[in-house]
Amino acid sequence: MLTDWITKVDFMILDWIQAHLRCELLDRLLPMITFLGNKGWFFIVIAVIMIAIPKTRRWGAWLASALGLGLVFCNMLIKNMVERIRPYDRVEDITLLVEKLNDFSFPSGHTVVAFEFFTVILLMPVKKVYKVLAGVMAFMIAFSRLYLYVHFPSDVLAGMLLGSLFGVMGMRIVEMILEERTQKIEKE
Repeated sequence: MLTDWITKVDFMILDWIQAHLRCELLDRLLPMITFLGNKGWFFIVIAVIMIAIPKTRRWGAWLASALGLGLVFCNMLIKNMVERIRPYDRVEDITLLVEKLNDFSFPSGHTVVAFEFFTVILLMPVKKVYKVLAGVMAFMIAFSRLYLYVHFPSDVLAGMLLGSLFGVMGMRIVEMILEERTQKIEKE
């Protein structure tokens, strides 16, 4: 069955990371990096700050819209429909570096919010260095979920795809609203 094959490959990747990449530096660093994605707080703060600054208000609205889409579709719908248990619940001898979570594994919500942010930054007319930094941060958060054994690689991959999709959709929704508002003002 396809799901059995995916799970087998997922565990091969997770176990390879544990066997070959585990070290004291990453054991300390990656829980701090993953903290940025906890409940999306870091990205919510960025969206609020961007909305508060007139020059970045439109882009903050893009991010807020993307974050809202991710919350509804990933955290409220998909996770509860799929009900995939986390990898550490299927393996007995794993030492967790973070607390166990109370929700389901698929898709990775941390990865979704990180890639919503990264996608919005990619769509913004900003310097390339900001785009690179946003990408590095998004990929580090995504990798941290694997290293910490709290998500399967397929959860993270789905989070990357959905986060990117919601980033684009968030931008489009805001731009459609602004276009409608402009047309309405012009008609008056």
